Amino acid sequence: MQFASRLDNVETSAIRELFKLLGKPGIISFAGGFPDSAMFDVEGLKEAANKALDEEPGGALQYGATEGYEPLRTQLSAFMKTKGVAVDPSGLIVTTGSQQALDLLGKTLISPGDKVIVEGPTFLATIQCFRLYGAQLVSAPVDANGVDTDRLEQLIAEHKPKFVYLIPTFGNPSGAMLSLERRKKVLEMAVKHNTVIVEDDPYGDLYFGEAPPPSIMALSEQMPGSRELLVHCGSLSKVLSPGLRIGWMIAPAELLAKATMCKQFSDAHTSTFAQATAAQYLKSGRMPATLAHVREVYAGRAQAMGEALQRELGEAITFTQPNGGLFFWAALTGAGGKEKDANAFAKKAIDKGVAFVPGAPFFAEKPDLATLRLSFATANVDKIREGIARLGQAL
Repeated sequence: MQFASRLDNVETSAIRELFKLLGKPGIISFAGGFPDSAMFDVEGLKEAANKALDEEPGGALQYGATEGYEPLRTQLSAFMKTKGVAVDPSGLIVTTGSQQALDLLGKTLISPGDKVIVEGPTFLATIQCFRLYGAQLVSAPVDANGVDTDRLEQLIAEHKPKFVYLIPTFGNPSGAMLSLERRKKVLEMAVKHNTVIVEDDPYGDLYFGEAPPPSIMALSEQMPGSRELLVHCGSLSKVLSPGLRIGWMIAPAELLAKATMCKQFSDAHTSTFAQATAAQYLKSGRMPATLAHVREVYAGRAQAMGEALQRELGEAITFTQPNGGLFFWAALTGAGGKEKDANAFAKKAIDKGVAFVPGAPFFAEKPDLATLRLSFATANVDKIREGIARLGQAL
Protein backbone atom coordinates (compact mmCIF):
# COMPACT_ATOMS: atom_id res chain seq x y z
CA MET A 1 0.00 0.00 0.00
CA GLN A 2 1.06 3.59 -0.58
CA PHE A 3 1.12 5.23 2.84
CA ALA A 4 1.18 8.95 3.57
CA SER A 5 4.65 10.44 3.54
CA ARG A 6 4.03 11.93 6.99
CA LEU A 7 4.48 8.43 8.42
CA ASP A 8 8.10 8.34 7.25
CA ASN A 9 9.29 10.28 10.29
CA VAL A 10 7.52 8.26 13.00
CA GLU A 11 7.78 4.72 14.28
CA THR A 12 6.04 2.44 16.75
CA SER A 13 6.47 3.37 20.39
CA ALA A 14 9.52 1.70 21.90
CA ILE A 15 7.57 1.36 25.14
CA ARG A 16 4.67 -0.42 23.48
CA GLU A 17 7.15 -2.76 21.83
CA LEU A 18 8.73 -3.48 25.20
CA PHE A 19 5.37 -4.61 26.56
CA LYS A 20 5.53 -7.56 24.16
CA LEU A 21 8.42 -8.90 26.25
CA LEU A 22 6.56 -8.71 29.53
CA GLY A 23 4.61 -11.95 29.24
CA LYS A 24 7.27 -13.87 31.13
CA PRO A 25 5.74 -15.33 34.33
CA GLY A 26 6.79 -13.59 37.52
CA ILE A 27 8.21 -10.51 35.85
CA ILE A 28 8.15 -7.28 37.88
CA SER A 29 7.50 -4.30 35.67
CA PHE A 30 8.62 -0.74 36.28
CA ALA A 31 8.04 0.01 32.60
CA GLY A 32 4.45 1.23 32.48
CA GLY A 33 3.43 4.86 32.67
CA PHE A 34 -0.02 4.24 34.07
CA PRO A 35 -1.56 4.53 37.54
CA ASP A 36 -2.33 1.60 39.83
CA SER A 37 -5.84 0.30 39.12
CA ALA A 38 -6.17 -0.51 42.83
CA MET A 39 -6.22 3.25 43.44
CA PHE A 40 -9.38 3.82 41.39
CA ASP A 41 -12.40 4.96 43.38
CA VAL A 42 -14.67 2.33 41.89
CA GLU A 43 -17.57 2.96 44.27
CA GLY A 44 -17.42 6.70 43.66
CA LEU A 45 -17.33 6.24 39.91
CA LYS A 46 -20.21 3.75 40.08
CA GLU A 47 -22.30 6.26 42.01
CA ALA A 48 -21.35 9.01 39.55
CA ALA A 49 -22.31 6.89 36.54
CA ASN A 50 -25.66 5.98 38.09
CA LYS A 51 -26.39 9.62 38.91
CA ALA A 52 -25.53 10.62 35.36
CA LEU A 53 -28.06 8.12 34.03
CA ASP A 54 -30.69 8.99 36.62
CA GLU A 55 -30.50 12.77 36.38
CA GLU A 56 -29.81 13.41 32.70
CA PRO A 57 -29.84 10.21 30.64
CA GLY A 58 -30.24 12.12 27.39
CA GLY A 59 -27.12 14.16 28.03
CA ALA A 60 -25.14 11.08 29.04
CA LEU A 61 -26.20 8.83 26.16
CA GLN A 62 -26.90 11.15 23.23
CA TYR A 63 -24.53 12.91 20.85
CA GLY A 64 -23.05 16.02 22.44
CA ALA A 65 -21.27 19.28 21.72
CA THR A 66 -17.76 18.95 20.33
CA GLU A 67 -16.49 21.49 22.88
CA GLY A 68 -17.63 19.23 25.71
CA TYR A 69 -20.55 18.39 27.98
CA GLU A 70 -21.47 21.68 29.62
CA PRO A 71 -21.84 20.37 33.21
CA LEU A 72 -18.33 18.87 32.95
CA ARG A 73 -16.87 22.08 31.57
CA THR A 74 -18.40 23.86 34.56
CA GLN A 75 -16.89 21.34 37.00
CA LEU A 76 -13.48 21.54 35.30
CA SER A 77 -13.61 25.32 35.54
CA ALA A 78 -14.22 24.98 39.30
CA PHE A 79 -11.47 22.34 39.58
CA MET A 80 -8.97 24.66 37.89
CA LYS A 81 -10.02 27.48 40.22
CA THR A 82 -8.84 25.37 43.19
CA LYS A 83 -5.44 25.37 41.48
CA GLY A 84 -5.35 29.13 41.06
CA VAL A 85 -6.51 29.29 37.43
CA ALA A 86 -9.54 31.43 36.64
CA VAL A 87 -11.15 30.11 33.46
CA ASP A 88 -14.72 30.37 32.24
CA PRO A 89 -16.25 27.04 31.12
CA SER A 90 -16.27 28.47 27.60
CA GLY A 91 -12.50 28.96 27.87
CA LEU A 92 -11.76 25.23 27.77
CA ILE A 93 -12.68 22.26 25.63
CA VAL A 94 -12.93 18.63 26.73
CA THR A 95 -10.59 16.25 24.92
CA THR A 96 -10.36 12.47 24.71
CA GLY A 97 -7.51 12.33 27.18
CA SER A 98 -4.79 14.97 27.15
CA GLN A 99 -3.25 12.92 24.34
CA GLN A 100 -5.91 14.29 21.99
CA ALA A 101 -5.02 17.82 23.06
CA LEU A 102 -1.49 17.20 21.78
CA ASP A 103 -2.87 15.90 18.50
CA LEU A 104 -5.11 18.94 18.15
CA LEU A 105 -2.12 21.21 18.75
CA GLY A 106 -0.27 19.38 16.01
CA LYS A 107 -3.20 19.77 13.62
CA THR A 108 -3.84 23.43 14.35
CA LEU A 109 -0.35 24.86 14.86
CA ILE A 110 2.27 22.75 13.06
CA SER A 111 3.06 23.09 9.38
CA PRO A 112 5.75 20.83 7.85
CA GLY A 113 9.16 22.21 8.73
CA ASP A 114 8.03 24.29 11.72
CA LYS A 115 10.37 24.31 14.69
CA VAL A 116 8.96 23.16 18.04
CA ILE A 117 11.01 23.15 21.22
CA VAL A 118 10.50 20.27 23.66
CA GLU A 119 12.31 19.17 26.78
CA GLY A 120 15.12 16.66 26.51
CA PRO A 121 13.86 14.18 27.65
CA THR A 122 10.11 14.52 27.09
CA PHE A 123 6.93 12.47 26.71
CA LEU A 124 7.51 9.95 23.93
CA ALA A 125 4.04 10.33 22.41
CA THR A 126 4.62 14.07 22.08
CA ILE A 127 7.70 13.44 19.97
CA GLN A 128 5.79 11.03 17.76
CA CYS A 129 2.71 13.24 17.46
CA PHE A 130 4.51 16.46 16.57
CA ARG A 131 6.78 14.68 14.10
CA LEU A 132 3.72 13.19 12.42
CA TYR A 133 2.68 16.73 11.50
CA GLY A 134 6.13 17.56 10.18
CA ALA A 135 7.68 19.44 13.08
CA GLN A 136 11.43 19.79 13.44
CA LEU A 137 11.96 19.18 17.14
CA VAL A 138 14.61 20.99 19.14
CA SER A 139 15.53 19.77 22.64
CA ALA A 140 16.05 22.00 25.66
CA PRO A 141 18.01 20.28 28.45
CA VAL A 142 16.39 19.35 31.76
CA ASP A 143 17.94 19.07 35.21
CA ALA A 144 16.50 18.37 38.67
CA ASN A 145 14.77 21.78 38.62
CA GLY A 146 13.13 21.26 35.24
CA VAL A 147 14.00 22.78 31.91
CA ASP A 148 17.16 24.92 31.81
CA THR A 149 15.52 28.30 31.18
CA ASP A 150 18.76 30.05 30.20
CA ARG A 151 19.34 27.50 27.47
CA LEU A 152 15.66 27.53 26.56
CA GLU A 153 15.76 31.27 25.91
CA GLN A 154 18.84 30.86 23.72
CA LEU A 155 17.02 28.19 21.70
CA ILE A 156 13.91 30.36 21.35
CA ALA A 157 15.99 33.27 20.07
CA GLU A 158 17.87 31.02 17.67
CA HIS A 159 15.03 28.89 16.27
CA LYS A 160 11.95 31.13 16.67
CA PRO A 161 9.73 28.08 17.29
CA LYS A 162 6.03 27.82 16.54
CA PHE A 163 5.65 26.93 20.22
CA VAL A 164 7.43 25.44 23.24
CA TYR A 165 6.08 22.28 24.89
CA LEU A 166 6.81 21.71 28.60
CA ILE A 167 5.75 19.30 31.36
CA PRO A 168 6.74 21.53 34.28
CA THR A 169 5.48 19.41 37.18
CA PHE A 170 6.84 15.88 37.70
CA GLY A 171 7.51 15.44 34.00
CA ASN A 172 7.34 12.19 32.08
CA PRO A 173 9.97 10.78 32.03
CA SER A 174 12.17 13.18 34.01
CA GLY A 175 10.09 13.39 37.18
CA ALA A 176 11.52 16.90 37.50
CA MET A 177 9.64 19.85 38.98
CA LEU A 178 10.24 23.23 37.40
CA SER A 179 11.18 25.70 40.13
CA LEU A 180 9.06 28.78 40.84
CA GLU A 181 11.85 31.04 39.64
CA ARG A 182 12.10 29.19 36.32
CA ARG A 183 8.32 29.20 35.85
CA LYS A 184 8.37 32.97 36.10
CA LYS A 185 11.24 33.09 33.61
CA VAL A 186 9.22 31.01 31.16
CA LEU A 187 6.44 33.59 31.33
CA GLU A 188 8.90 36.43 30.88
CA MET A 189 10.45 34.89 27.78
CA ALA A 190 7.02 34.05 26.34
CA VAL A 191 6.15 37.74 26.37
CA LYS A 192 9.63 38.93 25.40
CA HIS A 193 9.83 36.63 22.37
CA ASN A 194 6.08 36.46 21.63
CA THR A 195 6.29 32.66 21.87
CA VAL A 196 3.44 30.28 22.64
CA ILE A 197 4.06 28.02 25.66
CA VAL A 198 2.18 24.72 25.98
CA GLU A 199 1.99 23.50 29.58
CA ASP A 200 1.08 19.83 29.89
CA ASP A 201 0.03 19.02 33.46
CA PRO A 202 -1.21 15.45 33.92
CA TYR A 203 0.83 14.84 37.10
CA GLY A 204 0.60 18.11 39.04
CA ASP A 205 -1.89 16.77 41.61
CA LEU A 206 0.31 13.77 42.45
CA TYR A 207 2.65 15.53 44.85
CA PHE A 208 4.22 14.09 48.00
CA GLY A 209 4.23 16.39 51.00
CA GLU A 210 4.47 20.06 50.03
CA ALA A 211 2.45 21.14 47.00
CA PRO A 212 4.40 22.19 43.90
CA PRO A 213 4.59 25.82 42.78
CA PRO A 214 1.52 27.18 40.97
CA SER A 215 1.18 26.16 37.34
CA ILE A 216 2.58 28.44 34.68
CA MET A 217 -0.98 29.36 33.76
CA ALA A 218 -1.81 30.22 37.38
CA LEU A 219 1.25 32.46 37.52
CA SER A 220 0.34 34.22 34.28
CA GLU A 221 -1.74 36.76 36.21
CA GLN A 222 1.58 38.16 37.47
CA MET A 223 2.92 38.66 33.93
CA PRO A 224 0.82 41.02 31.78
CA GLY A 225 0.41 39.79 28.22
CA SER A 226 1.36 36.18 28.96
CA ARG A 227 -2.07 34.53 29.27
CA GLU A 228 -2.85 34.89 25.54
CA LEU A 229 0.39 33.04 24.79
CA LEU A 230 -0.40 30.03 27.01
CA VAL A 231 -2.03 26.67 26.41
CA HIS A 232 -2.72 24.41 29.39
CA CYS A 233 -3.52 20.71 29.02
CA GLY A 234 -5.02 18.77 31.92
CA SER A 235 -6.18 15.20 32.48
CA LEU A 236 -8.11 13.00 34.89
CA SER A 237 -6.27 9.90 33.70
CA LYS A 238 -3.55 9.79 36.36
CA VAL A 239 -5.70 10.92 39.28
CA LEU A 240 -9.10 9.32 38.63
CA SER A 241 -9.17 6.82 35.74
CA PRO A 242 -7.43 6.54 32.36
CA GLY A 243 -10.42 4.57 31.06
CA LEU A 244 -12.65 7.63 31.21
CA ARG A 245 -10.38 9.32 28.63
CA ILE A 246 -11.13 12.77 30.01
CA GLY A 247 -8.72 15.60 29.34
CA TRP A 248 -9.10 19.29 28.67
CA MET A 249 -7.35 22.16 26.98
CA ILE A 250 -7.37 25.81 28.04
CA ALA A 251 -6.25 28.18 25.32
CA PRO A 252 -7.01 31.51 23.64
CA ALA A 253 -10.43 31.56 21.99
CA GLU A 254 -9.06 31.59 18.45
CA LEU A 255 -7.04 28.42 19.05
CA LEU A 256 -9.93 26.68 20.83
CA ALA A 257 -12.17 27.38 17.84
CA LYS A 258 -9.67 25.81 15.42
CA ALA A 259 -9.10 22.85 17.75
CA THR A 260 -12.84 22.30 18.09
CA MET A 261 -13.20 22.26 14.31
CA CYS A 262 -10.44 19.65 14.00
CA LYS A 263 -11.97 17.59 16.82
CA GLN A 264 -15.24 17.49 14.89
CA PHE A 265 -13.40 15.72 12.08
CA SER A 266 -11.82 13.08 14.33
CA ASP A 267 -14.30 11.98 17.00
CA ALA A 268 -17.23 14.47 16.93
CA HIS A 269 -17.00 14.65 20.72
CA THR A 270 -15.49 12.86 23.70
CA SER A 271 -17.78 10.15 25.11
CA THR A 272 -20.76 11.93 26.64
CA PHE A 273 -21.29 9.07 29.10
CA ALA A 274 -17.69 9.39 30.33
CA GLN A 275 -18.06 13.16 30.53
CA ALA A 276 -21.32 12.97 32.47
CA THR A 277 -19.77 10.45 34.87
CA ALA A 278 -16.73 12.66 35.42
CA ALA A 279 -18.95 15.70 35.96
CA GLN A 280 -20.96 13.88 38.64
CA TYR A 281 -17.77 12.63 40.29
CA LEU A 282 -16.23 16.10 40.50
CA LYS A 283 -19.55 17.48 41.77
CA SER A 284 -19.70 14.81 44.50
CA GLY A 285 -16.69 16.24 46.33
CA ARG A 286 -14.86 12.89 46.51
CA MET A 287 -11.80 14.03 44.58
CA PRO A 288 -9.83 15.54 47.52
CA ALA A 289 -9.99 12.29 49.53
CA THR A 290 -9.10 10.24 46.45
CA LEU A 291 -6.07 12.43 45.77
CA ALA A 292 -4.95 12.27 49.41
CA HIS A 293 -5.01 8.47 49.32
CA VAL A 294 -3.19 8.23 46.00
CA ARG A 295 -0.50 10.67 47.13
CA GLU A 296 0.11 8.71 50.33
CA VAL A 297 0.46 5.37 48.54
CA TYR A 298 2.69 6.67 45.74
CA ALA A 299 4.86 8.60 48.19
CA GLY A 300 5.60 5.40 50.09
CA ARG A 301 6.45 3.54 46.89
CA ALA A 302 8.70 6.33 45.65
CA GLN A 303 10.55 6.37 48.97
CA ALA A 304 11.00 2.59 48.84
CA MET A 305 12.32 2.72 45.28
CA GLY A 306 14.82 5.48 46.05
CA GLU A 307 16.16 3.61 49.07
CA ALA A 308 16.38 0.35 47.12
CA LEU A 309 18.20 1.94 44.18
CA GLN A 310 20.76 3.46 46.53
CA ARG A 311 21.19 0.17 48.39
CA GLU A 312 21.27 -2.24 45.45
CA LEU A 313 22.98 -0.22 42.71
CA GLY A 314 24.94 2.35 44.70
CA GLU A 315 27.44 4.37 42.69
CA ALA A 316 26.50 2.55 39.47
CA ILE A 317 23.43 4.79 39.13
CA THR A 318 22.52 8.43 39.69
CA PHE A 319 19.03 9.84 40.17
CA THR A 320 17.06 12.61 41.84
CA GLN A 321 14.39 11.53 44.31
CA PRO A 322 11.05 12.69 42.85
CA ASN A 323 8.66 14.78 44.91
CA GLY A 324 5.62 13.58 42.99
CA GLY A 325 4.37 11.98 39.80
CA LEU A 326 4.97 8.39 38.76
CA PHE A 327 8.61 8.18 37.68
CA PHE A 328 12.28 7.98 38.56
CA TRP A 329 14.69 9.22 35.91
CA ALA A 330 18.13 7.72 36.35
CA ALA A 331 21.46 7.35 34.59
CA LEU A 332 23.98 4.52 34.68
CA THR A 333 27.47 5.70 35.59
CA GLY A 334 29.52 2.64 34.67
CA ALA A 335 31.19 2.83 38.09
CA GLY A 336 33.11 -0.27 39.05
CA GLY A 337 33.02 -1.54 35.48
CA LYS A 338 29.25 -1.95 35.60
CA GLU A 339 26.97 -1.61 32.56
CA LYS A 340 26.59 1.92 31.21
CA ASP A 341 24.27 1.31 28.25
CA ALA A 342 20.63 1.25 29.34
CA ASN A 343 19.49 -0.72 26.29
CA ALA A 344 21.92 -3.53 27.07
CA PHE A 345 20.99 -3.31 30.74
CA ALA A 346 17.28 -3.62 29.90
CA LYS A 347 17.88 -6.95 28.16
CA LYS A 348 19.85 -8.27 31.13
CA ALA A 349 17.10 -7.06 33.46
CA ILE A 350 14.40 -8.91 31.50
CA ASP A 351 16.44 -12.09 31.92
CA LYS A 352 16.38 -11.46 35.68
CA GLY A 353 12.62 -10.95 35.65
CA VAL A 354 12.36 -7.15 35.88
CA ALA A 355 11.56 -4.49 33.27
CA PHE A 356 12.13 -0.77 32.84
CA VAL A 357 12.24 1.61 29.88
CA PRO A 358 15.60 2.72 28.42
CA GLY A 359 15.76 6.51 28.20
CA ALA A 360 16.97 7.04 24.62
CA PRO A 361 13.48 7.15 22.96
CA PHE A 362 12.49 10.09 25.17
CA PHE A 363 14.97 12.39 23.45
CA ALA A 364 13.98 14.19 20.27
CA GLU A 365 17.70 14.63 19.51
CA LYS A 366 21.05 13.59 20.99
CA PRO A 367 19.74 10.67 23.09
CA ASP A 368 21.56 9.82 26.30
CA LEU A 369 22.08 6.05 26.13
CA ALA A 370 22.87 5.82 29.84
CA THR A 371 19.44 6.96 30.96
CA LEU A 372 16.40 4.95 32.02
CA ARG A 373 12.88 5.48 33.38
CA LEU A 374 11.42 3.51 36.28
CA SER A 375 7.78 3.75 37.37
CA PHE A 376 6.91 3.02 40.99
CA ALA A 377 3.15 3.37 40.52
CA THR A 378 1.93 -0.17 39.92
CA ALA A 379 4.15 -2.29 42.20
CA ASN A 380 3.73 -2.45 45.96
CA VAL A 381 6.65 -1.78 48.30
CA ASP A 382 7.67 -5.43 48.57
CA LYS A 383 7.65 -5.87 44.79
CA ILE A 384 9.64 -2.67 44.38
CA ARG A 385 12.33 -3.90 46.76
CA GLU A 386 12.46 -7.30 45.08
CA GLY A 387 12.52 -5.77 41.59
CA ILE A 388 15.33 -3.35 42.37
CA ALA A 389 17.30 -6.19 43.96
CA ARG A 390 16.94 -8.05 40.64
CA LEU A 391 18.23 -4.95 38.85
CA GLY A 392 21.26 -5.01 41.08
CA GLN A 393 21.88 -8.63 40.10
CA ALA A 394 21.46 -7.78 36.41
CA LEU A 395 23.94 -4.92 36.55
